[in-house]
Amino acid sequence: MGDVQEIFNFIDTATENEELKNEKIVRKKNLINILNYINFQDGTLAIKLKYCKDNREISLPAKPKPCLGEQLDCLWAKKTHHHQQLESYQFQNLFIDYGQKRLIINAELISMNMEGISVLLPETCCEIISRQMTRHFCKGIKVQLIQNCALFHGSLLEFSTLSFRIEIAGVKPWTFQWINPEIPVYIILSNDIEILYSGECRILRQGSEQKMRTMVLEPLRNEIRRLKRKKYRSERQELIPSPNIIFRHPFTGKIIDLKVIDLSATGFAVDEKKDSSVLLPGMLTPELEISFANSYRIKCKAQVVYQRMYSEEDNRVKCGFAILDMDSRDHMGLLALLHQAKNPNSYLCNKVNLDALWNFFFETGFIYPEKYAFIQTNKEKIKTTYEKLYTLNPNIARHFIYQEKGCISGHMAMLRFYENSWLIHHFAANKSVSTKAGLAVLDQIGQFINDSHILYSLHMNFVFCYFRPENRFPARVFGGAAKNINDSKGCSIDTFAYLHKPKFFTTICELPESWQLTDIRTEDLLEIESYYKLVSGGLMIHALDLEPNLINVDEPSKEYHRIGLKKERHLFALKKDGRLKAVIIVNLSDIGLNMSELTNCIQVIVIDPDELNKDIINIIFSLINDKFEQIDMPMLLYPVDFAERQSIQYEKLYNLWILNLQYSDLYFKFCDTKLRIL
Repeated sequence: MGDVQEIFNFIDTATENEELKNEKIVRKKNLINILNYINFQDGTLAIKLKYCKDNREISLPAKPKPCLGEQLDCLWAKKTHHHQQLESYQFQNLFIDYGQKRLIINAELISMNMEGISVLLPETCCEIISRQMTRHFCKGIKVQLIQNCALFHGSLLEFSTLSFRIEIAGVKPWTFQWINPEIPVYIILSNDIEILYSGECRILRQGSEQKMRTMVLEPLRNEIRRLKRKKYRSERQELIPSPNIIFRHPFTGKIIDLKVIDLSATGFAVDEKKDSSVLLPGMLTPELEISFANSYRIKCKAQVVYQRMYSEEDNRVKCGFAILDMDSRDHMGLLALLHQAKNPNSYLCNKVNLDALWNFFFETGFIYPEKYAFIQTNKEKIKTTYEKLYTLNPNIARHFIYQEKGCISGHMAMLRFYENSWLIHHFAANKSVSTKAGLAVLDQIGQFINDSHILYSLHMNFVFCYFRPENRFPARVFGGAAKNINDSKGCSIDTFAYLHKPKFFTTICELPESWQLTDIRTEDLLEIESYYKLVSGGLMIHALDLEPNLINVDEPSKEYHRIGLKKERHLFALKKDGRLKAVIIVNLSDIGLNMSELTNCIQVIVIDPDELNKDIINIIFSLINDKFEQIDMPMLLYPVDFAERQSIQYEKLYNLWILNLQYSDLYFKFCDTKLRIL
């Protein structure tokens, strides 16, 4: 039946002295409008009949024809065995259900046959409150009912947030006798594409039909725990003007439009009338739109996670949604708005004056003389790379800027460099301009991580960075966090020796006969994982895509290539007489993507140092150096003690810090209690 709730908001009901306790009088002219609306919506009303022999009552659905005056003609909506015995039934009345109310029409029968029924409408009819909650009619929703390994299929007929009515089929070998009404059942509601709801329910009542049985079920929860409980949650903000959520209800197909009370990057809350609520805790909304003043809109997949009453007297409930996934660009736009709402000087992925940014890098000493000497020959290429990163807003890059009165005073950036790992780099702040800037961008990047890692589209299981042990600020923040968390599965640090070699520093280009440099194989990665567990037990294998199932996977490269940037990865195994000695990782990217070239270098992880020496390492350089554009090739060597034992001269040490974001609460707790910066 079509929803007649809207038209009832405009009907001319009786005055107060005509009302009874829960009853209102509706005049004929308004009744005719309602009947025509039902016809317009191709809906139905109910014809109530009484069986003459035993006074048993039944209700048959009928479709009203257009009504112009006193007479109403209806056609039966569907034919049943009851229609073949109409002479055995006595007409009682008509009724229309809408929401919590029922319209009872005590009409006078004109005729009734196999085709339909005609009645004479009364001058007035009664509108009564028939139920506590509005029941919403559903179409196309499949039901699976499970109890103790018995599985029944059917459909959802109608629902409210307190209960819903289903119809299930009894098909061999399952029998309705197997359903125990004294214990809960498990319900799965779905459309043709995905599951929309699942949960335990109590059986309130059921019919006695043998083939198709109707049941009324009550959900046993009004709150769900979608994600692991976190102390450091996304900050909810009340925006002015506040946005609306707009979505097509997954059960009814109707458009829902509600005002947002508060909003974060991971969820939001709305309120609605309790007695007509449509937000069932646990229900999935596959496509929901958050609309800001009808001008800026973002889409997401969300799930209702709770419904809470304001008070017993208030006919309103507060409903919370968790955002399950969102396009990464939409998420970036939402975060940028929320960051600005919290601090008007904090910018996320804004359009940057690149001349001002380069001036800031030099002014703060982020690009110091030795670093500039290394990159200056490729300065034009580096400028082009940064123009793409800072103007195209690609999915693989984020930058955070603290800017006061148009002047940049803080900067930090991230890159998605591995399948599910993001690199934090380019941290710089101008303390002479603002003492807040460095802490502000660190706070921003913390918010971004906390708000983003649960979304599949961001591919953020780990964040990592490289820092020099003598650099006090990152050593305090990242090194302090690793020490405080004190669990290498949650946060780990591994130290690499960093050095450069001239591109053609040796004429030796052949390995000794017993040595081989081959493409990596699954068993090689399993061996390096076993070795790494013994010497470190940290996160490097997982975060740097050294797992066997990720050998030929490099999804981020596609996004780099889409915007005209380079990203390649090559894995090699160095062996002697078939025994693995080291794993060689060759990362190739645009020069200056990372100013220390940590994204454009060779990484050597030594597994078995026996018989492996400096000369072999030098030959490895000569064999693969043609892949690099720059004259000096950067290298990261692990472990450091191998370099020291082999008298390999290195320039500095770099700590590789990795955080598993399942442990993010421990990181933020450290920052909150030890650093007092977040």
